[in-house]
Amino acid sequence: MIILIKYYTLVVKCLCYNQNMGYENLEKLIDVVKTLRSPQGCRWDRAQTHKSLKPNMLEEAYEAVDAMDSGDMKHLKEELGDVLLQVVLHAQIAADENEFTIEDVAKGLTDKLIHRHPHVFGNVKVNSTQDIIDNWDKLKQEEKQHRKSAMDGISKSQSALMSAQKISKKAVKTGFEWPDEKSLYDCIYSEFEEFKQAEQEQDKEHMEEEFGDILFAVVNLARWNKIDAEQALLKANKKFMARFRKMEELAVKPLEQYSFEEYDALWQQAKTAVL
Repeated sequence: MIILIKYYTLVVKCLCYNQNMGYENLEKLIDVVKTLRSPQGCRWDRAQTHKSLKPNMLEEAYEAVDAMDSGDMKHLKEELGDVLLQVVLHAQIAADENEFTIEDVAKGLTDKLIHRHPHVFGNVKVNSTQDIIDNWDKLKQEEKQHRKSAMDGISKSQSALMSAQKISKKAVKTGFEWPDEKSLYDCIYSEFEEFKQAEQEQDKEHMEEEFGDILFAVVNLARWNKIDAEQALLKANKKFMARFRKMEELAVKPLEQYSFEEYDALWQQAKTAVL
């Protein structure tokens, strides 16, 4: 992290950086984590590995996103701290095993940022955001020459929905794209028909395959319209839960005792109350 700070010192000064601001707390955090991992430290921290901390990394990242959505800056500050802890902890585990340090992480990131922003740190001229994105992709491709397929580099740990979005975008960059939105809708409708056929055959394996095709096709529709499918589904989940809670508030008897018609009427009330 100290290397990252050094690289950007001149840039920060140009942005009227407050000379009185220090990095004592950042350095202290690194020292605290190092102490926790030491023989005199915490038994739990010493026992952690990259593998054991995987759930924590994912959980903290999602909680940070929740804080961003809430608009609560105090909460966001706390959650970013939790994310930072994961980064520092993983770096310390690697340092304990003589693999790399937090400074190596910072240097690698800094070098990559500078290399992929030649329009800022070099002489490359750009005229639009798309130029920046195209140049980023070109430089990234040069860095990843060991990758033989456009499908290489897809994370195996991210959600299937996020993977589908990335797979779709990578395919499109090679020219594999529907000619128009109508043909994409036709594809989606055909996938539903194929699912219905598999359902009639009562072939569960075939049904699962076709249902996956439906989801993948719908993700492409989101990409076509520049919609983040993951965020769209997260919002839909949040909206459904809010409306269901409202149904529970409005209910005059246990929901299990409602008929379909009563349930539907209650749902419509909840939709009106929670937009």
